[in-house]
Amino acid sequence: MGMSVTHRRFTVDDYHRMAETGILTEDDRVELLDGQVLQMSPIGPAHSGCVNRLTRLFSRLPARSATVSVQNPVVLSARSEPQPDVALLRYREDGYASRHARPDDVLLLIEVADSSTQADRSVKVPLYAAAGIGEVWLVDLVGEHIVVYRDPAPEGFRDVLAARPGQTITPLRCPSFATSVAGVIG
Repeated sequence: MGMSVTHRRFTVDDYHRMAETGILTEDDRVELLDGQVLQMSPIGPAHSGCVNRLTRLFSRLPARSATVSVQNPVVLSARSEPQPDVALLRYREDGYASRHARPDDVLLLIEVADSSTQADRSVKVPLYAAAGIGEVWLVDLVGEHIVVYRDPAPEGFRDVLAARPGQTITPLRCPSFATSVAGVIG
């Protein structure tokens, strides 16, 4: 007779308690996705260089038009708190010091992927769609393109397109901001 294994799904509150009690520390590169505490991929130089380019590009936005949040938590649901590489958030005077961002704060989420492309596409992108995030960019450094996901639904994004070098993309919720795909990929 086989033994049945029951996985316990953690809530965001459980996850925060793990950090408060020292079970998880600053050195643990983890995020909570659908109730599971998952190890994040190591960040290589190509990945960090792309995040730095994105941060520089978005710093050109007019003051108080948005908050650029780099590798910080976004609470998607009671069981998911990922740390997207870059989140463009609705501007808040306190810079989100009083609480983490939530789906209705998000103007755009960006994940940069080199080795982690498949995990980001199969795990994180569906969670973002289910949470109602309006737009996600998956920067694929290996494939040298950006997959733009829009029009979220519980079953996934209904509008998916690949933008390649030579093209320009503009976030739906920041129509005054346009960037070249090549400028992001480097």
